[in-house]
This record gives sequence, structure tokens and C-alpha cells, in this order.
Amino acid sequence: MFAVCNVLATNDNLPIATDLPVHSGKVRSVYWLSAKQSKRLIASKGYNVASDAPLAVMVISDRISAFDCIWHGEGDLQGVPGKGAALNAVANHWFARFREAGLADSHIVDTPHPLVWIVQKAKPVMVEAIARQYITGSMWRAYANGERVFCGITLPEGLQQDQCLPELLITPSTKGILKGIPDVPEADDVNITRANLEANYKAFNFSTPADINRYETLLRDGFSVISQDLAAQDQVFVDTKFEFGYVKGMNGEDKLIYMDEVGTPDSSRIWDGAALRTGKVVENSKESFRQFLLSHFDDADILLNKQRMTEREALARNNALPLKVMQDISDTYIDIAQKIIGRKLDVSQQPKEEIIDVLDQQYGLIR
Repeated sequence: MFAVCNVLATNDNLPIATDLPVHSGKVRSVYWLSAKQSKRLIASKGYNVASDAPLAVMVISDRISAFDCIWHGEGDLQGVPGKGAALNAVANHWFARFREAGLADSHIVDTPHPLVWIVQKAKPVMVEAIARQYITGSMWRAYANGERVFCGITLPEGLQQDQCLPELLITPSTKGILKGIPDVPEADDVNITRANLEANYKAFNFSTPADINRYETLLRDGFSVISQDLAAQDQVFVDTKFEFGYVKGMNGEDKLIYMDEVGTPDSSRIWDGAALRTGKVVENSKESFRQFLLSHFDDADILLNKQRMTEREALARNNALPLKVMQDISDTYIDIAQKIIGRKLDVSQQPKEEIIDVLDQQYGLIR
């Protein structure tokens, strides 16, 4: 049975020394450090960043988000044990592999605790960089309903659900609501084309038009690194979402980097290879949780229709999910993380207390 104390559900109330409001997203909270604190850490820890780079402490929670809502379990279980540690460990692993492959750096400069990163501030590219090797999920639903053009790419007739695509497709969408861009609706997660990016590169926060090629290359090459490594473990890398941003290099130049997370079971679909060879899809990512939600509630359209967000939020707020479901998703995250990193996952028993202790004793960042 789960111990609620093992779950870090609230991560925006830690006594971390910051003068700025804490930015809290669906699962991560960001504490921006002062210029003085940033410089002190850079000097004392020897971080390979510009001496005046702004730093932040990023704390991941164990909250589970799906269909843009946070879900909870019976018995006031407000998260999934091991989920945060699994995501951080997997992302750390792939960021390291990307550096080994000579691709690009990430925003992470240190990992004080399994649930904590110290990151440098980046200017985000306002693009959800999505790559797809198989037709499944939202793309399949749209294809089955007759759509054939996705992000300016025309798909052939006759594709079947969960089929491997003829080539890796890059199907970007907007990151956040962008205003005043011709032919781009003012809404989050709107599909966009390569032509949209080229015609409005500054509006999407690209420094130069050439960086559109650069981001696509980093997306393709990063996908290839993960896909090949997973294949060696008989896992199939189906699709994923990367994010990119700019930081200042040691000489003051803009440097395009990977940011947020990469190749995790939250941002990617991962299938079991042995099962797929028999024609069966076995999910080793959050997609199994999404599929449970779609079948658990009587009206799946609430979860799929963005016009019904008020109903969807009420559904998540008012329905405690069975503990068996929370256990299953915990097992999925921990199992795939351990396969990827090649060792036992370090899961905190008292996460909040551990985080405060290490940030106090080793980093001097607690008030």
C-alpha cells in the first residue's frame, strides 16, 4: 500500500531563498535565485556556464497530469510514488547521452537530489518539437476521421492504426498562446508548419532562420539516439516531444540547447518490442494512464474536446482514482526508468525533508 508521505504533491512551498514568485507548472516548480546567489554557486561549484548566468532551483513533484488536468487517487493520494524521480533520472540519462553524441547541452547544471535540478535560465523557443515514428494517438484519431495533412505534411492513404510511418515526421505545435502570427490560431498546442516557422521565426523566439534547421537536426538526432538505445532493450520509441531554448555561452553567444525534459514516459510513447512483434501494443509510458482514463469515464469526449475543459477539470477534481491504477502507473514509470538508466531508481522516503536538508547543508539555499 502507498505511503502518502513518500509522495511529493506540493512543491511550491519550500523555504528556498528567492525574492521572486515561485513559478509552478503542472508538475515542476521553479525558484529563481538572486544574481548574488547564482554567482556564488557558479563560483563555488564550478558550473560550466557564464559567470553571470541566472540560475534557478527546479523541483519536480509526483503529481500526475493527463489531458491538461491533475489527477488524484483514493485515500487522498495526490501523486504517484516514484514518478518525479523516474522522470528526472530518465531525462538526466538522455541529456548525458546527447552530450556524449556531440549534439547539444541542456539547461541542467546540477542534480542535488533525485527530485531537484539546478538549471540556468533559458529563452524558450515557443515550439513543442514533436517527432512521430508511428501513427497513433491524436494523429491516428484525426487520420481515421479523414484528415491527411498534418503540419503541412501529406500522409498516404491506407495507413493502419499503430503502423510504423515511412519516415520520421516532425509535427510541431505552438508552445503557449502566441498572438499576431499570420495563419496561426491564438491557442496553445496548435499544429504549425515549417513554413509558419520560416515566415515568423522571431515570433517563435528563434534567433536566426538557420536555427530552424538546427532544431530539426537536434530533434531528429536526439530521437535517433534514444530510439537506438531503447531498441537494444527491446523497447520501441514511438513518438516524443522535445523543447528547446537559448542560453548565453561562455563567450556571450546565443547557444541553442535542449530544455525541459527528453525521452521520458511523460513526454513520449514507449512500446514493448516483444509484444509489438505479436501485433499487440503494450505501453511503457503515461499513454497507458491516458487510455485508462478514456475507458474509465462514460463520456470520453470530455477528455478529448478542448471546448469542455470546465467539465474535464471537474471530472479530475471530483473523482479519486482506484489505488490499483495509481500503483500500475507507479510500476510503469519505475520499471521503464530502471531499464533506461541501468540501475535501481532512488526513490525518496521523506522527499520534502530530504530536499530541504541537501539544499541547506550543501548549497546554502534555505532561508
